[in-house]
Amino acid sequence: MKGVVKEGRRKTIGPLDLRIPQGYVVALVGPNGSGKSTIMNLMLQTIHPDAGEISWYGGPANQALPLDLKQRIGYVPENPALEENFLTAREAAEFRSHWYPTWNQQRFEALVSRFEIPCGERLNRMSKGERRKFEIAAVLAAGSKLLLLDEPSSGLDPFAWKDMIEQLRACLDQEDVTIVISTHVVEEVKRLADFIVLVHRGRIWGMAEKDALFSIWKEVWVRGAEPEELAEVPGVLSCVPDGPSVVRVLAKNAAGLETEERAGAIQILKSRSLELDEILELWIQGHPPEELIS
Repeated sequence: MKGVVKEGRRKTIGPLDLRIPQGYVVALVGPNGSGKSTIMNLMLQTIHPDAGEISWYGGPANQALPLDLKQRIGYVPENPALEENFLTAREAAEFRSHWYPTWNQQRFEALVSRFEIPCGERLNRMSKGERRKFEIAAVLAAGSKLLLLDEPSSGLDPFAWKDMIEQLRACLDQEDVTIVISTHVVEEVKRLADFIVLVHRGRIWGMAEKDALFSIWKEVWVRGAEPEELAEVPGVLSCVPDGPSVVRVLAKNAAGLETEERAGAIQILKSRSLELDEILELWIQGHPPEELIS
């Protein structure tokens, strides 16, 4: 995506600049209404940009997606398509199989059995979790090379969620697949994502490598110095008293604090890495990762 803009009645999404690396898992994260689903629909061409360019696999931009490219894309929407509501799971799968030359019926049947999907039931009569499991089974059976998963775990119980994670990881291990996932589930990001993209207020704030992102910030409990002294240590963002002679420090890369400890100036009692929501909040507040991926 280069300078992509989509104008809406209430708000404008963009301009968006994003490059999805092939063969990796990219997680779109951000508050509700930030534009994550719109980004996926722009990728699918179910909506079209009002400005900017979108290209797929290095192909020409701003042209209709050719059929062979559409057949390489699998999509799990946040809200299931109404058109299939009166079909049974097996009927819907048979219909989809005509559109995907790489459809693997044996794989679909195995996933149906594993997920315990009631294939004779009409889709609109299924529970939210059962419908979700069908969508995941169908998108994996299609053999697509680009999977767009919008809140895929919505409605899944913990057992089905674990099965979904295992199947997606197996897919990544065995096939040349790229996955773009929009999710609020931190554990999904931790287990699946290679890269994290922050989407906020209709804009992309950047993309960072997941492991590097989680290693940046530390909350550290320190003894031996006053908050005013610790505030001067490189990388320290904030210092708050936390009990007798103890200061809770938020630091971007705790190397400065570790240097002070080696010099005998302070004692580090314990530390923890920040959770994803805490990292994103700091990012939004103006403390992004040092190395964003363009």
